Amino acid sequence: MSSVMLPGASVRDVTSKTGRDYRIFVWQPTTGQLQGKMPVVYLLDGNGTFPIAAAATALQSRRPERTGVRPAIIVGIGYPTTLWLDAERRTYDYTPPVPSDALPQRPDQGGWTRTGGADEFLDFIEHELQPLIEGEFDIDRDQSALFGHSFGGLFALHTLFTRPDLFRNYAAASPSIWFGGDQLQQAKEKFKARFTAGGALKLPRRLLVTVGSLEQAEAQSADGSPVGYDSWIRRNRMVENARSLAADLATMDRAALEVTFKEFEDENHASVLPAAISRALRFSLASGT
Repeated sequence: MSSVMLPGASVRDVTSKTGRDYRIFVWQPTTGQLQGKMPVVYLLDGNGTFPIAAAATALQSRRPERTGVRPAIIVGIGYPTTLWLDAERRTYDYTPPVPSDALPQRPDQGGWTRTGGADEFLDFIEHELQPLIEGEFDIDRDQSALFGHSFGGLFALHTLFTRPDLFRNYAAASPSIWFGGDQLQQAKEKFKARFTAGGALKLPRRLLVTVGSLEQAEAQSADGSPVGYDSWIRRNRMVENARSLAADLATMDRAALEVTFKEFEDENHASVLPAAISRALRFSLASGT
């Protein structure tokens, strides 16, 4: 059985300066669409998200005047594995540092694998991956985007709050705000204070927050009691947290941050992913953004 590759796509393995291995997936438009500086969308959990995003961009960017999606370079940041995602690696890379005594409960009541590597991972993106992509393509940093789902959504928020100059557009799909706790709250408040005090970037940052309407649903067992895993999801307030965070940030001056919130009806934490990616592409690649 032979491997399947998407038209226009390539893959390369990269070892970071700290010795961590990544698999980088890249899709580029046809030669005729590569004109001038190009927008770029980086996606976390690239093993699983890249095929969806590359196919959606390839199809929609053929007629941007109808779809609102311009041609762009698509970059999936993944891991050297045959799995759709690497649970242990992403748990470390996507989570901000949280004190061990403040780590939230896991659904299986077990202990966490290694966490808190978000800043190290950000160093890799900023100092190694972005220069690699920009050395290969003529990239417009003012039209760059970062997409993440779940822990990846948490990472997108952490990046916006701590290094907002790295990307123009941020898409936080079903962000695991429950994990970030006080650390994320403090980072958010520092971010807000920075721009309230007059700190400014050349262009306003743009944030898309999405969530599935069923992500806070609680299943019931035969006797009417909550099912364990679903009770854990309910406690994490996925929908309420996403909506509340977006509403809070929307009070900022639009010259600093533009916020869009989208709740997808009848979608759960897993099923919402394709819809969230499609909306993130339209959000990031619309003409005039």
